[in-house]
Amino acid sequence: MRSTSSSPATRIGVSQQIRVFLRAWMRDPMGVAAILPSGRQLSEKMLRPLALLADSDPAGLRVIELGAGTGAFTHALIEHGLRPDNLLVVERDAALHGLLRQRFPHLTVLQADACALRAPAQASGYLQQGPAHAVISGLGLLSMPRAVQRAILTEAFSLLRPGGCFIQFTYGHASPVSRALRCELGLQVRRAGLAWRNAPPASVFVYQRAFTAAYTCNPPPATQ
Repeated sequence: MRSTSSSPATRIGVSQQIRVFLRAWMRDPMGVAAILPSGRQLSEKMLRPLALLADSDPAGLRVIELGAGTGAFTHALIEHGLRPDNLLVVERDAALHGLLRQRFPHLTVLQADACALRAPAQASGYLQQGPAHAVISGLGLLSMPRAVQRAILTEAFSLLRPGGCFIQFTYGHASPVSRALRCELGLQVRRAGLAWRNAPPASVFVYQRAFTAAYTCNPPPATQ
């Protein structure tokens, strides 16, 4: 995706962003999951898979961002050329939602639960222009029960066009979505990079529907 100097972001001090983020983490450490807002290297790694979805006009990509936090990925998406009307930002925490609305007054920012996203996404008018190419997730999937992961992924893929992808980071080298759940939902996964300068280091995984006839999935047998 190309860079651009224009951005709808309003300047808000880093210290204020961190204060709001840490308060949200203290209220819901399992939901926020991250220790600090994501760094630049991780943002770049998260955006890199989008290049495979862009034809001649990366600005035309339609993206939904889940768990936007203080807006690190949001800012990166706009800086790299995504049009504001093609981006839907979702954050469940009220304080973080308010911060995002303040930072990005020209974006559609929803306060919503990723487990029940379709209705608010439709109400926002975002889907009138068609489904998304990608979902970028800052959610702490690794710390969530499988039922919650299932609900989030099901909702996300219902909003994606064929060939679309779900991009997720995690602290560690293994996929935060188990093989068994990937098999259940018909998803393939690939590791797209490691942001080793992030605090802490984070891996990026890309999930897509397995459309090929050759795809087979044999989950490991259940333990007794």
